[in-house]
Amino acid sequence: MDNDCLLCRKYLSKIFESKYFFVIYDDFPIRQGHVLIIPIRHTQHLTLLTRAEFSDLHFVIQEMVKHIESKFRADGYNLGVNGGEAAGQTISHLHIHLIPRHFGDVPNPRGGIRKFLPNPLTEYPPS
Repeated sequence: MDNDCLLCRKYLSKIFESKYFFVIYDDFPIRQGHVLIIPIRHTQHLTLLTRAEFSDLHFVIQEMVKHIESKFRADGYNLGVNGGEAAGQTISHLHIHLIPRHFGDVPNPRGGIRKFLPNPLTEYPPS
């Protein structure tokens, strides 16, 4: 952990912890129940995770999907990573967003995460 890192300091606010990750609620949630999955080891990019960490990440995602389905009655979810400054990463500690979704939370959810971008790089074709 890095004491100068905002996410490392959030460790004390964890709602879940595994061997390699901890989970907190996002301070600026897109939807109620929006969580951040954060490696305990201070690392910047998804590609720097070890095989053991990646395996544990799979477990944590499964547990947190169950959590948002149960506690927030989520019908689905979006999972996202901002990998690097060009992709919008503002804190140089890897964190994975898990965002609960509900039927009717937007008029047409088709295209999923593409809808989070104001000007998608590739438009999703109409049905």
